[in-house]
Amino acid sequence: MTQTNRKAIVILENITRTYPMGEITVEALKGISLELTEGDFISVAGPSGSGKTTLMNIVGLIDRPTMGNLLLGGTNTAALSRRELTRLRREFIGFVFQSFNLLPVLSVFENVELPLLIGGKSLSRNERKERVEYFLEEVGLADRRNHQPPELSGGQQQRAAIARAMVGKPKLVIADEPTANLDSENGERILELMKKVNHEEKTTFLFSTHDPDIWKMADHILFLRDGLVESEQKNNK
Repeated sequence: MTQTNRKAIVILENITRTYPMGEITVEALKGISLELTEGDFISVAGPSGSGKTTLMNIVGLIDRPTMGNLLLGGTNTAALSRRELTRLRREFIGFVFQSFNLLPVLSVFENVELPLLIGGKSLSRNERKERVEYFLEEVGLADRRNHQPPELSGGQQQRAAIARAMVGKPKLVIADEPTANLDSENGERILELMKKVNHEEKTTFLFSTHDPDIWKMADHILFLRDGLVESEQKNNK
């Protein structure tokens, strides 16, 4: 995946992750080395238990590797404290979780705005408002801006989570099944928006997905099996 004319965003060097399970040790990742570059649009595929979620959690600084090095934006994360990891995650990464993780007491607008308030972005109130309203319009939620998450359908909550992930112009967006709760029309709309952000802002996207429509739009597909990259497919654009 390395492209000499692009800056490396994520570098994984021989990453392993093991978990104790009773008297045995489970190897979730078995020495994965990858390099993701600026503007990549990458799908991660594989059967249940292949290591997809573990890989995404390590790249997203939610989990730490047992062995190996993870460099994010040129920073070796191994020596960072928990507070430093949290700060780097907020400044560098946008997340789309299957569980949405929207705050139920905040409006849709406030949920989407949150990364701009806590992520160290130096934006005026008007700039924040303009940025949030742009993404709410793009995901088709402008008329739901004052609603709270419990008042939305699952698909609407998913779209709000996607808007929140991209509003802060992160260098990297990590998405776990981003179209799983959407109908085909809204799923296609979201994919086109992600591709637009990918091209215009050079945001790197890393997906875990079973959706062949995302595979077709991806630059690369990584197929994982038993904690290893089994194969890689590059799509011609």
